[in-house]
Amino acid sequence: MAQIRFFATGGTFDKEYDLITGQLFFKDTHLPEMFSQGRCKLNIEMRTLMMIDSLNMTDADRSIIAHNCHNCPEDKIVITHGTDTMVKTAENLAQYNFSKTIVLTGAMIPYKFGSSDGFFNIGSALAFVQVLPHGVYVVMNGKFFTWNNVKKNLKTGIFEELH
Repeated sequence: MAQIRFFATGGTFDKEYDLITGQLFFKDTHLPEMFSQGRCKLNIEMRTLMMIDSLNMTDADRSIIAHNCHNCPEDKIVITHGTDTMVKTAENLAQYNFSKTIVLTGAMIPYKFGSSDGFFNIGSALAFVQVLPHGVYVVMNGKFFTWNNVKKNLKTGIFEELH
């Protein structure tokens, strides 16, 4: 069975809510819990690279992501990422022309809120990473997009094709 590498970077997907302060914060990724709850039987290796809001992601952070994509032995990679700069990171990764299938996904609502789209997006990303050819993709809302033909519609919160 093909092995899949998962990299967690934070984003709304992994945020939690502090009942006392009312602030959103990062503790740890929810991926292992989601794989267990979803009864995932795929051979997955997981690593947390960072836990940050994508609006705070720097070029140095993107270099860390690219370095890890380059150095992992797997050719199927899923990256959880904040939706605000997901397309920018996808564009950055595409410039390396890795011989790998790299899928970025995230959520508009934190997983811990219970009504998150994150669970669906993770399942979609797992399916798409297994069947898409090498390249860089964004997977959201049950659809995949090539890195150079996607944008986040800021009015609807839905990812859509550029043309």
